[in-house]
Amino acid sequence: MHKGIYCLVLRNSPCTISVGALGPITFRGGFHVYVGSALGPGGLARVARHIRCAREGLEKPRWHIDYLLVSGAFTLESVYCLETEERLECRLASIIPGRRIPGFGSSDCRCPSHLFSLGAHPRAHLDRAGALLGLSAHSKTIKT
Repeated sequence: MHKGIYCLVLRNSPCTISVGALGPITFRGGFHVYVGSALGPGGLARVARHIRCAREGLEKPRWHIDYLLVSGAFTLESVYCLETEERLECRLASIIPGRRIPGFGSSDCRCPSHLFSLGAHPRAHLDRAGALLGLSAHSKTIKT
């Protein structure tokens, strides 16, 4: 199984969503990038779960990102996967520009956030960030 880190690119309209223990969060319209780790036993198969969640929904969200994936205000646009055996998701998150959503997706690390708000599609930023880490990103456009 391939392992690595991934970025989910979501497009949204302005909204406020209650996200688990974080409570209500107001999101600007535009694009959001979520940085996740897929180093566990399932590896990058975790990305398939996120895609299914966006398409089919969930009865009970498990992670912060699930709340956005099931929201009618957010659309999963694309996924970037970067194969690695190293824990680089926090380094990747530190070089993505944009407004950080405090505490989102970073409850198991010391990062301020793993979710970023941007006005335009972050393709160039993600390619640059991967290159800075010595990784190439494989992207896939999602049709939901």
